Amino acid sequence: MSKPSIYGMTYEKLTDWLLDHGQRRFRVDQVWNWLYKKRVATFADMKNVNKETIELLEENFVLHTLGEEIKQESSDGTIKYLFRLADGNVIETVLMRFNYGLSVCVTTQVGCNIGCSFCASGLLKKSRDLSGGEIVEQIMSVQKHLDEKGEGDRVSHIVVMGIGEPFDNFSNLMDFINVVNDDKGLCIGARHITVSTSGLAHKIYEWADTGTQVNLAISLHAPNNELRTQIMKINRAFPIEKLMASVDYYLEKVNRRITYEYIMLKDVNDHKSEAEQLARLLQDKRHLSYVNLIPYNSVDEHNQYQRSDSAAIQAFYETLKENGINCGVRWENGADIDAACGQLRSKQIKKKNAV
Repeated sequence: MSKPSIYGMTYEKLTDWLLDHGQRRFRVDQVWNWLYKKRVATFADMKNVNKETIELLEENFVLHTLGEEIKQESSDGTIKYLFRLADGNVIETVLMRFNYGLSVCVTTQVGCNIGCSFCASGLLKKSRDLSGGEIVEQIMSVQKHLDEKGEGDRVSHIVVMGIGEPFDNFSNLMDFINVVNDDKGLCIGARHITVSTSGLAHKIYEWADTGTQVNLAISLHAPNNELRTQIMKINRAFPIEKLMASVDYYLEKVNRRITYEYIMLKDVNDHKSEAEQLARLLQDKRHLSYVNLIPYNSVDEHNQYQRSDSAAIQAFYETLKENGINCGVRWENGADIDAACGQLRSKQIKKKNAV
């Protein structure tokens, strides 16, 4: 069995582990500082850590389980990485540049079982969850790329919106958040982290009970059960009534705004009638709601869908605004590379299988 990534250890878990292995408590801060502040390439680079501790770490952990397979750079500064895992699987990670900072979109699973009918991520079914360390390593690998450029840039924001359903990998997701949010580590504020779910209502209750201040986004994409079930099969298990009940619980417990992702599919969910239904659905919670309208990125395998016309997007936006719903349009980053989530991975696997 291969050794786990040390990046999967939260500060608390690493503390317990080192103490259980006869190490002094101050070693925890030393190791943690080398990992996340100085971002060493090997355990041996931890200069003020004694030989015994270095050997113990080397015997039980690895620093790197990801290898860079492909790096695509867009003219807008977006960089999409295809990383190869230790078991040969590949995942996507994306660095996006905004006026408020550098945001990284991370993947939580190898493949996806949610099966949204418009999405490239679900073209390849889930084969396993990523470990907490493999999720953290995506951030560390991107930060390493930034460090090598020598411009002092750092990852400031994280969106957990890559391949997979984060709430279907809940414990590893929480370990990841604890590591990147830790003020001794990467110190990325909870309000600079957003986790997106397709609507696993039972996990939204669990998420609310953690009391985390990390932002929550829900992939809604339709305002009624008939249409949502048509494009998102997860709606059969968690129809809108169940989903909204979990939302009400979350708002009562946490009192934090929720973002509702709404992908704009031409002549499918982009009519004024759907905008009005959506406004009614969110009306009683509009002060803690924000609708993110997302123009669709076409996927070859889902050619039944096209991007909504600009006029339709604008009309949808205006209808929501007229009904008191906060909203905006999120235009894509990396349009000149494989912009849709999961697209690069799917293309590379198909290319490999064709050889």
